Amino acid sequence: MEPRFGNRFRLGRKIGSGSFGEIYLGTDVQTNEEVAIKLESVKTAHPQLSYESRIYRVVQGGTGIPNIKWFGAEGDYNVLIMDLLGPSLEDLFGYCNRKFTLKTVLMLADQMINRLEFIHSKSYLHRDIKPDNFLMGLGRRSNQVYIIDFGLAKKFRDSSTHRHIPYSLIGTPRYASLNTHLGIEQSRRDDVESLGYILMYFLMEVSHGRD
Repeated sequence: MEPRFGNRFRLGRKIGSGSFGEIYLGTDVQTNEEVAIKLESVKTAHPQLSYESRIYRVVQGGTGIPNIKWFGAEGDYNVLIMDLLGPSLEDLFGYCNRKFTLKTVLMLADQMINRLEFIHSKSYLHRDIKPDNFLMGLGRRSNQVYIIDFGLAKKFRDSSTHRHIPYSLIGTPRYASLNTHLGIEQSRRDDVESLGYILMYFLMEVSHGRD
């Protein structure tokens, strides 16, 4: 019998990996809509999927935030089911022979900044800003940038005092901010700085192409 979750979502082939789990193609058997299914073993030493699902709930409704369709534990797995999205910006960069036009980079930057601004407005830092965590939409939303993978996200502001909460070193070293490397507490500026490094990464290829 084929695996199903929530008596509604059928598991398909593996399509990728996130920071804390494997990603599979799935199908909503009631609507025949394709979805993304993220699985995490319940035996993992540091389970994160339940936490990530809670962050997604906080930011639901924002532009460029995938819709969460179901979360739960079934059998040996914690399961998070969400909208199926298109390629990551890292994948897209590769498809384009590692050459984005300046116009493309600026259009992406505008959307990426808006995504960060929205997450920060909810008092959370993403803390793992990299090209793999920005995905394009599908179909009518193929030009829309989505932000994913909230397994490392943290609240940066205390709801009662509105003061910044200190955190330790975390994230992907290649795009980590200078303060993060120095072990200084992270804030919104560090997400934005990491985003700046992504744009530089894309633009370096533009400048090289002109030489």
